[in-house]
Amino acid sequence: MIIIGEKLNGSIPSMAKAIAEKNEAYIRDLAKKQSEAGAHFLDLCASVPEEGELEILKWLIGLVQDVSDTPICIDSPSARVCAEAIPFCKKPGLINSVSGEGDKIDRIFPVIAGTEWECVALLSDDKGIPQNVERRLEVFDFIMKKAAEYKIPSKRLHIDPLIEMLAASEDGITTVVTTIKKVKEQYPDIHVTGGASNISFNLPARKYINRAFIILAMNAGMDSAILDPLNKDMMGLLYATEALLGQDEYCLEYISAFRSGLFGN
Repeated sequence: MIIIGEKLNGSIPSMAKAIAEKNEAYIRDLAKKQSEAGAHFLDLCASVPEEGELEILKWLIGLVQDVSDTPICIDSPSARVCAEAIPFCKKPGLINSVSGEGDKIDRIFPVIAGTEWECVALLSDDKGIPQNVERRLEVFDFIMKKAAEYKIPSKRLHIDPLIEMLAASEDGITTVVTTIKKVKEQYPDIHVTGGASNISFNLPARKYINRAFIILAMNAGMDSAILDPLNKDMMGLLYATEALLGQDEYCLEYISAFRSGLFGN
């Protein structure tokens, strides 16, 4: 599982406070802890108005790179900001995100074409979030045609099937699971990602919903997720699920992660 550490996001109250107060020690500490916990990317989201967003991201990227070699995930709703933040990163990372909406793809794909940068692509467009599998796959086809146009291989894309609130869903996660399976059938080396905790909004005891969802999504083919790598229960679940799915030969990764303290008893 490709783990995208979610803790350095300005939409989280504690992180918003750290950004506002320029608490560099807090931010560096969170970056270091997530890297040590096994994150493959560190998501950085300023969550401020666009006019000041690039400067905040530049500052955050510098702080994180002071203490961690983990690649950066540049997270912004603005394609312009994402593209302009790339030069501040010392190594290729992940852009979060593009979609079929507006000109986002045509702003980002030309910038990352010919590089090793990866990109999250949401299955939404100018009409909003598709409410069925067929429409989501139409958006997926559009994205893949654009990827081919810019010669971006599928293995550098992380497709977000759009994980919505279970409490407002008519079919549980059937639409998401079916979309994941269809995407992976067409492009076996493509990644499927998403915000794992989105599923449990407005529900009590959210951790149980989150954990059950991860197991079902991984079984369908999800191999990337935006989550909290400091949550040892979740991390243990990820390693256990990989082992059960035959993705961890002789459970060696599970054993190694346990011995390293990445999850507990």
